[in-house]
Amino acid sequence: MSPDVSVVIVVHQNRAHIGRALAGLGGHDGVPHEVIVVDNASTDGAAEEVATRHPDIRVVRLARNVGFGRAVNAGAGLARARWLLLLNPDAEPVGDLLGALVRFARRNPEHRIYAGRTLGPDGADDGRSVFGLPTLRSYACFATGLSTAFRRVPALNPEALPGLDRSRPAVVPAASGCVLLVDRALFAELGGFTPDYFMYSEDVDLCLRAAGRGARPVLVPAARVTHLGGGSSTGVGKRVMVLRGRVTYLRLHWTPRRAAAGRALLAAGVAVRALGARLTGRAGYWPAVWAQRRVWLAGWPPPDADEPAASPGPPDAPPPPGQSGSSPAVGTGPGTDRSPNEATV
Repeated sequence: MSPDVSVVIVVHQNRAHIGRALAGLGGHDGVPHEVIVVDNASTDGAAEEVATRHPDIRVVRLARNVGFGRAVNAGAGLARARWLLLLNPDAEPVGDLLGALVRFARRNPEHRIYAGRTLGPDGADDGRSVFGLPTLRSYACFATGLSTAFRRVPALNPEALPGLDRSRPAVVPAASGCVLLVDRALFAELGGFTPDYFMYSEDVDLCLRAAGRGARPVLVPAARVTHLGGGSSTGVGKRVMVLRGRVTYLRLHWTPRRAAAGRALLAAGVAVRALGARLTGRAGYWPAVWAQRRVWLAGWPPPDADEPAASPGPPDAPPPPGQSGSSPAVGTGPGTDRSPNEATV
């Protein structure tokens, strides 16, 4: 039987969590699916764990950690189903995740991108699965600290969409790659994730480009996962990567003058938080993030033209033979796993 959904999970040092994510996929209501696990050069035995315990799962071992988007592209190139489901390795499905997404997508095919909800350990929505697009106004709110001081005020924290009723379906500007169903034909038309990003904001980029082709990303409330927490994307390192992703987005989608203003506002926001951390003794990571401003203000470097880019493949591309294998290296970067793209850093 041909699968309806190709689940693509990118792992890096996620052995402790991947088993729960895969077990949660078993709670579906008769949705034929395949699972493709792309291992970003883990050293903790994550790939071996999956291959041993789940021989039916295709495991792709990359020679290097190429980042989230390029690894997804490599997995998508093997997919056979109509829909791609991107799922974090530390996201545990709640209930019938596949059924909730596929049923909604079949009834509403015009959206083409379908976001689930990410829950905290307490079962409450963490507010990070969907968000607004960055604007100069949202960055001005970040620069002045208003988006932090007034998190629940939509006008002052617009990217986080605090006024959104997440218990009802809603069209949204952008969605996290943590739990995201995408029409595979659309993903192929877009060329997959833009390879300029190593980590963070590539999902915002994808949604923006998809909207340009008529897609309308939508929140599916019944599709839920518990986000168990990023294994290595925490603290200073995570915030530096989030900022690098944001600056890369500005470089690719804003005019040079507007992008310069956006970078200045981001820098001001980090400076304000670093000063506040020194004065209050709280959020002590911000001074270290500020100290690395030359790194994140440069964004992610463009992909090396001498290295092959992983391809999402055409919509009807057959999978290559074999259930596991290696893929050419397509980039470099620090070891990291994927967490929802944060509306505020």
